[in-house]
Amino acid sequence: MDLDFSEDEISRYSRHILLAEIGGTGQARLRAARVLVVGAGGLGCPLALYLAAAGVGTVGLVDDDRVELSNLQRQIAHGMASLGRPKVESAAAAIHALNPDTVVRAHDVRLDAGNVLALVEDYDVVCDGTDNFDTRFLLADACVLARRTLVSAAVLRFEGQLSTFKPHADPDGPCYRCLHPVPPPPGLVPACSEAGVMGAVTGVMGTLQATEAVKEIVGIGEGLSGRLLVWDALAVRFRTVRLRRDPDCALCGPNATIRSLSAHVGAAHAGAMPVCDAPGDGLAPGPGAAAGSGDAPGSSPGSMATRSGTADDRQAESALVAGPVPEAGGGAGLSGLHGRAGGVGAL
Repeated sequence: MDLDFSEDEISRYSRHILLAEIGGTGQARLRAARVLVVGAGGLGCPLALYLAAAGVGTVGLVDDDRVELSNLQRQIAHGMASLGRPKVESAAAAIHALNPDTVVRAHDVRLDAGNVLALVEDYDVVCDGTDNFDTRFLLADACVLARRTLVSAAVLRFEGQLSTFKPHADPDGPCYRCLHPVPPPPGLVPACSEAGVMGAVTGVMGTLQATEAVKEIVGIGEGLSGRLLVWDALAVRFRTVRLRRDPDCALCGPNATIRSLSAHVGAAHAGAMPVCDAPGDGLAPGPGAAAGSGDAPGSSPGSMATRSGTADDRQAESALVAGPVPEAGGGAGLSGLHGRAGGVGAL
């Protein structure tokens, strides 16, 4: 590992290097790391900017959408001058202005079964900020097949969810399909234009997503594999729900039946079933989660609850899998939280 830093690098990353948990070795790991950000929208913008600020050497951006005026309420890497411009180009320019040492690979493509494995295999960590269920399932399947760590976030209205999936490295860690065996029926989850989303909420969740990616790269702290972080901005409440690996999972179980992406061939992954860069689109758990921890979900929509948790947990779990289902106390499920902005998935 190259521990030779220039004077500019030492000055730029001095606050990281001062941290015993990161230091020079951790900063060198960040410089050598390659992170793929899928979706240059509400989640992907703050995520990519903080990865670059942290000194990640290579950041890949995947999105085939163009910047629209309605994006600017939350997608902070874009500005008025970027209207009509490819999002990956706009975000790449913002990253370069922040840290010219970060190499940005702009993939202005529609993610599909024909290109996803090649993209995923070229990176160390993958971050999901997409805006539809088809793409989330495609990306999750590809990460398991390619043995890549997936950091997945989602948001809707005033709530967000975050988890890390790496069954290849964590024997007890679930994959995305342990929580959501199959996508919800079409039309069950509201689009961002229907349900809405508070812009700052996407910023918080994208920043948390960057934090977890950095921790995975450096190898510090306790990650979110096997746990789901749920944030309710209105109640100012964070809680963590434990997730359990599903022994009957078709993707990561001992008798897995999903061994290729053939089931995804022909699907319109980049734009199908748009939701909102939000948690409902896919963070809340389906039939494969574990017993929940922390306080009961209350009115927090779409929590990645567990299969064997409380009644409220199971209801939240259903919300994540099937779409927004009111929990005790009301409220739309986080299950529809995606990354709205069209294309591959930007909130």
